[in-house]
Amino acid sequence: MLTLLAAFQPGAADPRLGSWTLVSAQSSLDPPNRLSIAPLHDGVHITMSGETHLDFTANWNGHESAAPGNLAFNQIKLRRVDKKQAEVKEQKDGTTVATVREKISNDGNELTTTTTTAGKADQVTVWTRSGGAKVANNLFAGEWTQDLSKTRLRQALVLKIEADGRGGVRFLADFSYTARFDGKQYDLKNSRNDTVTLELVDPHTVDAIYRRDNQVTQKDRWLVSPDGQQMTLSTAGTLETGQRVTEKLLFKKQ
Repeated sequence: MLTLLAAFQPGAADPRLGSWTLVSAQSSLDPPNRLSIAPLHDGVHITMSGETHLDFTANWNGHESAAPGNLAFNQIKLRRVDKKQAEVKEQKDGTTVATVREKISNDGNELTTTTTTAGKADQVTVWTRSGGAKVANNLFAGEWTQDLSKTRLRQALVLKIEADGRGGVRFLADFSYTARFDGKQYDLKNSRNDTVTLELVDPHTVDAIYRRDNQVTQKDRWLVSPDGQQMTLSTAGTLETGQRVTEKLLFKKQ
Protein backbone atom coordinates (compact mmCIF):
# COMPACT_ATOMS: atom_id res chain seq x y z
CA MET A 1 0.00 0.00 0.00
CA LEU A 2 1.36 3.42 -0.94
CA THR A 3 1.13 6.59 1.12
CA LEU A 4 1.18 9.37 -1.47
CA LEU A 5 1.69 12.58 0.44
CA ALA A 6 3.69 15.77 0.39
CA ALA A 7 5.80 17.01 3.30
CA PHE A 8 6.06 20.78 3.31
CA GLN A 9 6.62 23.55 5.83
CA PRO A 10 3.62 25.82 6.48
CA GLY A 11 3.28 28.55 3.88
CA ALA A 12 5.45 26.81 1.28
CA ALA A 13 3.86 26.08 -2.08
CA ASP A 14 3.22 22.37 -2.47
CA PRO A 15 3.36 21.34 -6.15
CA ARG A 16 1.70 17.99 -5.34
CA LEU A 17 -1.63 19.57 -4.39
CA GLY A 18 -4.29 18.50 -6.82
CA SER A 19 -5.84 15.39 -8.31
CA TRP A 20 -3.87 12.58 -9.96
CA THR A 21 -4.56 9.53 -12.13
CA LEU A 22 -2.50 6.34 -11.97
CA VAL A 23 -0.36 5.73 -15.07
CA SER A 24 1.62 2.63 -14.09
CA ALA A 25 2.53 0.74 -10.94
CA GLN A 26 5.03 -1.98 -10.09
CA SER A 27 2.74 -3.04 -7.26
CA SER A 28 -0.63 -4.60 -6.55
CA LEU A 29 -2.53 -1.43 -7.49
CA ASP A 30 -5.01 -2.02 -10.33
CA PRO A 31 -5.91 0.94 -12.56
CA PRO A 32 -7.91 3.08 -12.56
CA ASN A 33 -6.95 4.71 -9.29
CA ARG A 34 -7.47 8.34 -8.35
CA LEU A 35 -5.47 10.39 -5.88
CA SER A 36 -6.31 13.75 -4.32
CA ILE A 37 -3.94 15.87 -2.17
CA ALA A 38 -5.55 18.93 -0.60
CA PRO A 39 -4.36 21.45 2.02
CA LEU A 40 -6.15 21.17 5.37
CA HIS A 41 -5.33 23.12 8.54
CA ASP A 42 -1.57 22.61 9.10
CA GLY A 43 -1.33 19.53 6.93
CA VAL A 44 -2.74 17.77 3.90
CA HIS A 45 -5.87 15.69 3.35
CA ILE A 46 -5.32 12.55 1.26
CA THR A 47 -7.92 10.50 -0.56
CA MET A 48 -7.29 7.62 -2.94
CA SER A 49 -10.10 5.78 -4.70
CA GLY A 50 -10.26 2.67 -6.85
CA GLU A 51 -9.07 -0.82 -5.95
CA THR A 52 -7.05 0.84 -3.17
CA HIS A 53 -8.75 3.35 -0.86
CA LEU A 54 -7.12 5.80 1.56
CA ASP A 55 -8.65 8.78 3.36
CA PHE A 56 -6.75 10.57 6.15
CA THR A 57 -4.91 13.74 7.13
CA ALA A 58 -1.18 14.14 7.72
CA ASN A 59 0.64 17.01 9.42
CA TRP A 60 3.80 18.64 8.17
CA ASN A 61 5.07 19.45 11.67
CA GLY A 62 7.60 16.59 11.69
CA HIS A 63 5.61 14.41 14.10
CA GLU A 64 3.86 11.12 13.44
CA SER A 65 0.28 11.33 12.18
CA ALA A 66 -2.29 8.61 12.68
CA ALA A 67 -3.31 6.71 9.56
CA PRO A 68 -6.06 4.35 10.70
CA GLY A 69 -7.63 1.72 8.50
CA ASN A 70 -4.41 0.45 6.90
CA LEU A 71 -3.20 -3.08 7.63
CA ALA A 72 0.48 -2.46 6.86
CA PHE A 73 0.88 0.78 8.84
CA ASN A 74 -1.01 3.03 11.24
CA GLN A 75 1.24 6.12 11.35
CA ILE A 76 3.12 8.26 8.86
CA LYS A 77 5.94 10.76 9.24
CA LEU A 78 6.75 13.36 6.60
CA ARG A 79 10.00 15.07 5.62
CA ARG A 80 10.66 17.57 2.88
CA VAL A 81 13.79 16.75 0.89
CA ASP A 82 13.73 19.74 -1.47
CA LYS A 83 11.25 21.74 -3.54
CA LYS A 84 10.29 18.75 -5.70
CA GLN A 85 10.99 15.79 -3.44
CA ALA A 86 9.58 14.45 -0.17
CA GLU A 87 10.06 11.39 2.00
CA VAL A 88 7.31 9.52 3.83
CA LYS A 89 7.95 7.01 6.60
CA GLU A 90 5.19 4.42 6.99
CA GLN A 91 5.16 3.19 10.58
CA LYS A 92 3.46 0.42 12.52
CA ASP A 93 3.16 1.28 16.21
CA GLY A 94 6.21 3.55 15.96
CA THR A 95 8.39 1.20 13.87
CA THR A 96 9.18 2.10 10.26
CA VAL A 97 7.93 -0.59 7.87
CA ALA A 98 8.40 1.24 4.56
CA THR A 99 9.88 4.43 3.12
CA VAL A 100 8.18 6.23 0.25
CA ARG A 101 10.19 8.74 -1.78
CA GLU A 102 8.20 11.12 -3.95
CA LYS A 103 9.44 13.22 -6.84
CA ILE A 104 7.46 15.57 -9.04
CA SER A 105 8.52 16.35 -12.61
CA ASN A 106 9.89 19.75 -13.61
CA ASP A 107 6.62 20.67 -15.32
CA GLY A 108 4.63 19.58 -12.24
CA ASN A 109 2.43 17.17 -14.19
CA GLU A 110 3.93 13.81 -13.21
CA LEU A 111 4.41 12.35 -9.72
CA THR A 112 6.70 9.34 -9.23
CA THR A 113 6.87 7.43 -5.96
CA THR A 114 9.38 4.76 -4.99
CA THR A 115 8.46 2.52 -2.04
CA THR A 116 11.26 0.70 -0.23
CA THR A 117 10.40 -2.18 2.09
CA ALA A 118 12.89 -4.47 3.82
CA GLY A 119 13.28 -7.78 2.00
CA LYS A 120 11.33 -6.65 -1.08
CA ALA A 121 12.16 -5.04 -4.39
CA ASP A 122 11.44 -1.32 -4.67
CA GLN A 123 7.99 -0.49 -6.06
CA VAL A 124 7.72 2.43 -8.49
CA THR A 125 4.38 4.12 -9.15
CA VAL A 126 3.74 6.94 -11.65
CA TRP A 127 0.82 9.37 -11.55
CA THR A 128 -0.23 12.09 -13.99
CA ARG A 129 -1.99 15.29 -12.99
CA SER A 130 -5.68 15.35 -13.81
CA GLY A 131 -6.70 18.50 -11.96
CA GLY A 132 -5.47 21.49 -9.98
CA ALA A 133 -5.47 22.03 -6.24
CA LYS A 134 -8.35 20.15 -4.64
CA VAL A 135 -9.79 22.88 -2.50
CA ALA A 136 -12.09 25.67 -3.50
CA ASN A 137 -10.88 25.17 -7.10
CA ASN A 138 -13.35 22.31 -7.50
CA LEU A 139 -16.03 22.21 -4.80
CA PHE A 140 -16.44 25.93 -4.14
CA ALA A 141 -15.48 27.44 -7.49
CA GLY A 142 -18.29 28.62 -9.70
CA GLU A 143 -21.18 31.07 -9.78
CA TRP A 144 -23.70 30.72 -6.97
CA THR A 145 -27.16 32.31 -6.87
CA GLN A 146 -29.29 32.65 -3.77
CA ASP A 147 -32.25 30.27 -3.41
CA LEU A 148 -34.93 32.75 -2.37
CA SER A 149 -37.35 29.99 -1.39
CA LYS A 150 -35.03 28.83 1.40
CA THR A 151 -34.31 32.06 3.28
CA ARG A 152 -36.06 35.05 4.79
CA LEU A 153 -33.33 37.42 3.52
CA ARG A 154 -34.44 37.98 -0.07
CA GLN A 155 -31.65 39.93 -1.74
CA ALA A 156 -31.06 37.75 -4.83
CA LEU A 157 -27.38 37.54 -3.97
CA VAL A 158 -24.89 36.21 -6.51
CA LEU A 159 -21.46 34.94 -5.49
CA LYS A 160 -18.63 34.15 -7.87
CA ILE A 161 -15.69 32.11 -6.59
CA GLU A 162 -12.67 31.43 -8.80
CA ALA A 163 -9.44 29.51 -8.27
CA ASP A 164 -6.50 31.90 -8.29
CA GLY A 165 -4.05 29.26 -9.57
CA ARG A 166 -1.95 29.38 -6.40
CA GLY A 167 -4.05 27.32 -4.00
CA GLY A 168 -6.41 30.19 -3.10
CA VAL A 169 -9.58 31.81 -4.39
CA ARG A 170 -10.90 35.05 -5.81
CA PHE A 171 -14.23 35.94 -4.18
CA LEU A 172 -16.52 38.33 -6.08
CA ALA A 173 -19.83 39.64 -4.72
CA ASP A 174 -20.81 43.09 -3.44
CA PHE A 175 -17.25 43.06 -2.07
CA SER A 176 -14.21 41.14 -3.25
CA TYR A 177 -10.90 39.64 -2.20
CA THR A 178 -8.22 37.13 -3.12
CA ALA A 179 -7.08 34.84 -0.30
CA ARG A 180 -5.47 31.50 0.46
CA PHE A 181 -6.54 28.88 3.02
CA ASP A 182 -3.65 29.61 5.36
CA GLY A 183 -5.22 31.59 8.23
CA LYS A 184 -3.46 34.82 7.18
CA GLN A 185 -5.27 38.14 6.82
CA TYR A 186 -6.04 39.37 3.29
CA ASP A 187 -7.35 42.79 2.32
CA LEU A 188 -10.96 43.33 1.23
CA LYS A 189 -12.27 45.67 -1.46
CA ASN A 190 -15.56 47.59 -1.21
CA SER A 191 -16.33 46.15 2.22
CA ARG A 192 -17.20 47.57 5.62
CA ASN A 193 -14.54 45.18 6.96
CA ASP A 194 -10.80 45.43 6.42
CA THR A 195 -9.49 41.86 6.13
CA VAL A 196 -10.54 38.22 5.83
CA THR A 197 -8.87 34.93 6.82
CA LEU A 198 -9.85 31.58 5.32
CA GLU A 199 -9.50 28.11 6.83
CA LEU A 200 -10.36 24.82 5.15
CA VAL A 201 -12.14 22.82 7.85
CA ASP A 202 -12.62 19.82 5.58
CA PRO A 203 -12.99 19.38 1.79
CA HIS A 204 -16.63 20.60 1.96
CA THR A 205 -16.35 23.34 4.62
CA VAL A 206 -14.61 26.72 4.80
CA ASP A 207 -14.52 29.19 7.71
CA ALA A 208 -14.10 32.88 6.86
CA ILE A 209 -13.32 35.41 9.61
CA TYR A 210 -13.63 39.15 8.92
CA ARG A 211 -11.95 41.94 10.88
CA ARG A 212 -12.34 45.69 11.11
CA ASP A 213 -9.81 47.81 13.02
CA ASN A 214 -8.16 44.50 13.95
CA GLN A 215 -11.31 43.29 15.73
CA VAL A 216 -13.35 40.26 14.64
CA THR A 217 -16.66 41.54 13.29
CA GLN A 218 -18.06 38.61 11.31
CA LYS A 219 -17.71 34.83 11.02
CA ASP A 220 -18.98 32.90 8.02
CA ARG A 221 -19.06 29.19 7.29
CA TRP A 222 -19.44 27.84 3.75
CA LEU A 223 -20.77 24.28 3.55
CA VAL A 224 -21.04 22.61 0.15
CA SER A 225 -23.37 19.64 -0.32
CA PRO A 226 -21.92 16.20 -1.20
CA ASP A 227 -22.99 16.60 -4.85
CA GLY A 228 -21.36 20.05 -5.04
CA GLN A 229 -24.56 21.75 -6.26
CA GLN A 230 -25.68 23.58 -3.11
CA MET A 231 -23.84 25.78 -0.64
CA THR A 232 -25.10 26.94 2.75
CA LEU A 233 -23.63 30.19 4.05
CA SER A 234 -24.04 30.68 7.81
CA THR A 235 -23.01 34.12 9.00
CA ALA A 236 -22.84 35.89 12.36
CA GLY A 237 -21.57 39.42 12.78
CA THR A 238 -21.77 42.82 14.41
CA LEU A 239 -22.80 45.95 12.53
CA GLU A 240 -21.17 49.35 13.09
CA THR A 241 -24.18 50.19 15.27
CA GLY A 242 -23.37 47.28 17.58
CA GLN A 243 -26.35 45.22 16.44
CA ARG A 244 -25.74 41.45 16.26
CA VAL A 245 -26.89 39.73 13.07
CA THR A 246 -27.11 36.02 12.29
CA GLU A 247 -28.36 34.53 9.04
CA LYS A 248 -28.30 31.31 7.03
CA LEU A 249 -28.44 31.54 3.24
CA LEU A 250 -28.73 28.79 0.63
CA PHE A 251 -27.08 29.08 -2.78
CA LYS A 252 -27.31 26.93 -5.90
CA LYS A 253 -24.44 26.45 -8.35
CA GLN A 254 -25.18 27.71 -11.87
